[in-house]
Amino acid sequence: MSIQQIKIRTGNQMIAEGALHAGCQFFAGYPITPASGIYKSMIEELPRRNGVAISSPDEISALAYCVGASARGAKAMTATSGPGWSLMIETVQYALMTELPVVIAVVQRLGPSTGGATQGAQGDILLTEYCTSGAYTIPIFAPSTAEECFEVASLAMFWAEELRTPVIILSDKEIGMMSEDVNFSSLVSSPVNYRKQPVNNDTDGYKTYNFKSLADVPLFSPIGGEHKTTITGSAHDKGGSLQKNSPETIEVLRHLQKKITSRAEEMAFVKTDDDPNADILIISFGITARTAREAVKLARKQGMRVRLVNVISLFPIPEKLLKKAAKGVHTIFIAEENLTGQYRSVIQHLFAGTIVIGINSFGKMITPNDILGCITL
Repeated sequence: MSIQQIKIRTGNQMIAEGALHAGCQFFAGYPITPASGIYKSMIEELPRRNGVAISSPDEISALAYCVGASARGAKAMTATSGPGWSLMIETVQYALMTELPVVIAVVQRLGPSTGGATQGAQGDILLTEYCTSGAYTIPIFAPSTAEECFEVASLAMFWAEELRTPVIILSDKEIGMMSEDVNFSSLVSSPVNYRKQPVNNDTDGYKTYNFKSLADVPLFSPIGGEHKTTITGSAHDKGGSLQKNSPETIEVLRHLQKKITSRAEEMAFVKTDDDPNADILIISFGITARTAREAVKLARKQGMRVRLVNVISLFPIPEKLLKKAAKGVHTIFIAEENLTGQYRSVIQHLFAGTIVIGINSFGKMITPNDILGCITL
């Protein structure tokens, strides 16, 4: 391996690298700490690769521009943090309803409201996943290293196009802004794909949201293309015509959920540091998963039998993989940098009969000794 293959990069830079590798063609953003590194990288690099990068007047406009570009068929992405995400939520719901793929990188910081612009946190799990009326599942991937930022950005672009849906990259301040060595020769990426389009010229028979089974993904035809497309954020039938609650409209709404959940196992992604004889399981993600890795090393030196699961696909919840990891253990610790244990609240039902304990911190990072102290009590 040559020294040229090792480069110093931040997680934010690697999210941009991953998106570009996956064929991102359009970026619009508004600077916000700690996500501004993605904005800077995309504004500088995307035009060099024949793409379009726009500096927006605000976060609402940024996502609206991306959704508009997606309606024309472009692979689109934006980046923000908690306050900007709050402003984007209405447009996220529009993208979900109109089945227009877009990738949104949310680099978490301490909230609520403006919160602490330079203070890290992992407090946006529920805000990002359950932002829609009806709580439709939005795929969310959480990287824990700069190399994983590249991998996750590629993955997010793939699933956004594959499922015609918004996809979130949920990073955090430390992962986004920390510089570390990246081995470019070992980077992992998903296949470069594009949403499927009609292959015939049957312009009269095309429906914007047509599908046979609920899990199908409708074929895409861009605005201004050869097919008439009807795009609306209101409840609609398969042709895009406004309907209140007709059977077909309800079927379309059910389909928005089913097309995601039917592919849950394909999206499931965890990394396990295993001990086949483990009686303790630690579950974490993002920057805290790195802390947990160090805690596991310390615990094993003390003779403890510990297994670690770093959850990368937070949603859809990788239920089978988490249940498998919990087999044979008597206690599960879920470590996350927020006040109430947000991810714990949505996965602990998977572990009936097993003790589940939260390790939480608010306003400061969780240390390896914090985790070690909890599991040795």
